[in-house]
Amino acid sequence: MLAELKFFSRLREVATIAPLVLMMLVVPLSPPASAQYSQQVVVKGSDTIVNLASAWAEEYMKLRTNVSISVTGGGSGTGVAAMLNGTADIAICSRTWKDKEKDRAAKLNITPIEHIVAYDGISIVVNKDNPVSELTLEQIHKIFNGSYTNWKEVGGSNKKIGVLTRDTSSGTYVFFQEHVLRKDDYSIKAKMLPSNSAIANSVTQDKYSIGYIGLGYALTSDVKMIKVKKTPSGSAVTPSAATVMSGDYPISRPLLMYTNGEPTGATKGFLLFVKSPEGQKIVEKMKFVPLGL
Repeated sequence: MLAELKFFSRLREVATIAPLVLMMLVVPLSPPASAQYSQQVVVKGSDTIVNLASAWAEEYMKLRTNVSISVTGGGSGTGVAAMLNGTADIAICSRTWKDKEKDRAAKLNITPIEHIVAYDGISIVVNKDNPVSELTLEQIHKIFNGSYTNWKEVGGSNKKIGVLTRDTSSGTYVFFQEHVLRKDDYSIKAKMLPSNSAIANSVTQDKYSIGYIGLGYALTSDVKMIKVKKTPSGSAVTPSAATVMSGDYPISRPLLMYTNGEPTGATKGFLLFVKSPEGQKIVEKMKFVPLGL
């Protein structure tokens, strides 16, 4: 009788355990999120490039499902700082590195390698109801350094000019100051905004404001792009892919990615995709200027 009780007790234990064993065999356990990707790439920097870089990352991760690419903006200066402190594999920049940044990198044994990934035309934008359609480089210079404060000084209405600029961490801010203002200071009355989108939105709401944004943002926003003349007697040129690549549009620049030394692994693979025909089609889709156009 005791033997029979032990037999039935053991049988109940097996009946309880067996379904659990079967469940473990049939339903595999999901790995933790951190184990889903064998390679990770961190990209930080330029607000001008951040949407384009995000589009590249999204498409690349479809092709390489074991690679995770995170993209954040904040400005070219933010990207440089992230590479210098070791928190980014790629710094996206709409300007070249400053000498003080290169010096800092050398002290940290970091070797920034520059990669041109696309081109851009910085577009001068105003409200669509603003009657001014073209400006010379010198007029733009005087508007943004505060020499001109009224639209009538450049052939417009007798209205105060509202100057909009990017913040100081922006590569576009730096490039514009060096190449358009010729290193003059911006107007003390200029309003600094954190992104291309913020400037575009402000221009659409204020008939008498003026700002500058990347070509891709200008072409996809409800703004008016100003035609730019290199000289008073020169031709007025609208920013476009064709005029940027031909050199006719005078406020053009390369868009850049920086790596610490020559890229390897997943970083190298991502950069190869960015420069590939497939990657450059995304540049066109995002309204920037592809390599080798």
